[in-house]
Amino acid sequence: MKTKSTVLTLVATVVSVLAFAANPKMAVVGQQKNGTYKVYYEGASTGKVTLKVYDNSSREIFTETIKGLNKFMRPLNFAGMDPGVYTIEISDENGTQAQNVIHIKNAKEETTIKAFHVCKLQDGKYLVSVANEGTQDINISVYDNNENLIHTENRTVNGDLGLVYNLRQVSGQPVFVVTDMAGNNLTGK
Repeated sequence: MKTKSTVLTLVATVVSVLAFAANPKMAVVGQQKNGTYKVYYEGASTGKVTLKVYDNSSREIFTETIKGLNKFMRPLNFAGMDPGVYTIEISDENGTQAQNVIHIKNAKEETTIKAFHVCKLQDGKYLVSVANEGTQDINISVYDNNENLIHTENRTVNGDLGLVYNLRQVSGQPVFVVTDMAGNNLTGK
């Protein structure tokens, strides 16, 4: 009976890992010019990918279908759009991922990130520190040595932030990119 339970647990774990691995990877990175973003996508296989943008009322305001690619970068320009939270969504045959961006007019003056630093620790761990004034949303993206996106997350930062990432499985020097709500990118290794 114990063997049967162990086999079922193993099968469930393998199915979970395969389902997770098949999801598309995406990252939205703000650019130096206020209101411009780059959407990075990497899928498990070549196929049809749908990119959609929704406003804060969940209305679809942009859609595009891209065929025949398993990865791409697509620039988006929010100049002239009303300030607010927008959702950028990527869908392919393996699933859907979405990321919110906060579009603020004249946001360059409103950024509060004062410093960003990456420190390599022992055993493939990295400490990421962000010095911040006030509260704001940021995106942290991690790329491997070949510029492949390996992790992205959104965080609301109130004051300073310190995070430790375990990148023991990543070969080479990872690159960390922090994007604030003004679209400013800070990069560290």
